[in-house]
Amino acid sequence: MAELTPSVAAPATAAPAHHGPSYVKTWGILLGLLVVSVVGPMLEIRVVTLLTAFGVALVKAYIVAKYFMHIDVEKRYVTYLLFTMVVLMGLMVAAVSPDVLKHDGHRWENRAAKRSVVRGENSAKAAAALPGAVHH
Repeated sequence: MAELTPSVAAPATAAPAHHGPSYVKTWGILLGLLVVSVVGPMLEIRVVTLLTAFGVALVKAYIVAKYFMHIDVEKRYVTYLLFTMVVLMGLMVAAVSPDVLKHDGHRWENRAAKRSVVRGENSAKAAAALPGAVHH
């Protein structure tokens, strides 16, 4: 009778094909973007700060959508839906911003916002009047 021995599989010699993103490369890009987002405001130039902040945010959003949400391999309509949602969100912000950012308008007044601004100004003046306060 033949003795039963467990068979040992030979190790695979060929590496499996890798079609996804290189996570180390993606980490490096995100690390570089972190450096840009930290150094940008240090220059104390408002335009550079805004460009680095929003630029980095857009690039990070693209990387997340492409590599981690796998938008590039989804059906085409998913990309269209995502783009349409972003456009509609931008339209909503553009539509409500004029009302939200104002404290008064034609036949209305936001008294709570005005009181909040006055309170903030008064507390800033009081803090500046304290001995040892740092003046800029």
